[in-house]
Amino acid sequence: MLADATAAATPHALARSLPEGFLIGTATAAAQIEGATAADDRTPSVWDRFAVEPGRIIDGSDTATTADHYHRYAEDVALMRELGADAYRFSFSWTRVQPGGSGALSREGADFYDRLLDRLHSAGIRPFATISHWDLPEEYAHGWLDRDTAQRLGDLAGMLGERFGDRVDSWITINEPATVTLNGYALGLHAPGHSLLFDALPTVHHQLLGHGLAVQALRAAAVPGGIGITNTHSPVIPASDSPDDLAMAALFDLVHNRVYADPVLLGRYPEAPDFLGDALTAFDAVPSEDLAQIHQPLDFYGLNYYMPTLVAAGAGDGESPDGTSQAMADLPFRLLDFEGVPTTGFGWPIQPAGFARSLAEVQERYGDALPPVHITENGASFPDEVGPDGTVDDVERVAFLRDHLAAALEAVAPGGPAEGLDLRGWFVWSLMDNWEWAAGFTQRFGLVHVDFASGERTPKSSFRWLQQLIAARSDAR
Repeated sequence: MLADATAAATPHALARSLPEGFLIGTATAAAQIEGATAADDRTPSVWDRFAVEPGRIIDGSDTATTADHYHRYAEDVALMRELGADAYRFSFSWTRVQPGGSGALSREGADFYDRLLDRLHSAGIRPFATISHWDLPEEYAHGWLDRDTAQRLGDLAGMLGERFGDRVDSWITINEPATVTLNGYALGLHAPGHSLLFDALPTVHHQLLGHGLAVQALRAAAVPGGIGITNTHSPVIPASDSPDDLAMAALFDLVHNRVYADPVLLGRYPEAPDFLGDALTAFDAVPSEDLAQIHQPLDFYGLNYYMPTLVAAGAGDGESPDGTSQAMADLPFRLLDFEGVPTTGFGWPIQPAGFARSLAEVQERYGDALPPVHITENGASFPDEVGPDGTVDDVERVAFLRDHLAAALEAVAPGGPAEGLDLRGWFVWSLMDNWEWAAGFTQRFGLVHVDFASGERTPKSSFRWLQQLIAARSDAR
């Protein structure tokens, strides 16, 4: 039934299903698009350093230029205006606004974001600003393993709130702490490149504590914009009904979803199952005052969705579904491919029903504790190319976006599995093709194609489809 409904979801049909005031926007991250790593007073981030270590980035690329948004931001805002986007989610480059990760804001670095915000407002686009999107200053030797990094995030949030609070519509304290912990500290796939497995768990608490301190700092700065956090959620499917597979699926759900959402929304960490022994003792000694700091009232909750996860018990073979993780062989579970399911360029399963399931799980678990929700990232990579006629016909992305938005709207509608969830917006990842972290330039997520040699921007078919949806929304009203 869902497949039939999504296939028939034309832009006009989808537009009629959108809630009143529903925001449609796009999203990016500074480290992936800005480039200009030597401009202003900017100092290196952990990703700048990680990218130049041999073998870290699949194509050997780095952060020096990426999509050159620093120099082409006016062109990029013009593209958003052409799209008709209601909002734009961007992130501050930590080391551009605060070189070295300490002291006052950089005048030149802050001026860049003044120019960007002014241009967005002139275009009628609402800025959603992320404070920490993975690019810690390299001076933080132990990164999120160090509790002091949480206080540094709180301090930065206060300064940014005072400088930009009058022009930021909504604030996101931190992006996807689960991915930072898993890929950056547990598996060694992302900066800073640690492979600590369960010993990476202190980074969970320190990121969440940083979130709580950032919320309080923004409140103290009296910012008028809304404040939230962005967590990534993946519904976890056991490979079978065997007790071992069920147990490992519950474990992955706990360490990927619940340990990040429960403290923020409920003020407590989830209880660890008995079979884990002392694997999660990092949370046992958490002071109650820390949980009070983390459990701050929020104006919205940001949810990123890309795919479901299929989990089986037993040590892996050194390969995750995207073929990158050797460290997976040291974990007690395996991440499996979904048989017969189409995949993205990353090899990620395309399952709109998983999006509906994720929303339903969040609504069921948190209920009245859940504030209004923005889908702060949703998108897919495909091997897009410019055709002989100069166009980029990314029909797979059009189908992905259409079907996922339709699934989300159906899920939160009366009688849907996530009925009662207050869904306020949907941000497509990403505005433009970018530097995709450890995958370098090998994966394209953008609505706009970027020639990384020349910087030329070419709107894709998905850009035109979303443009039609936004225009149809106005017609529907």
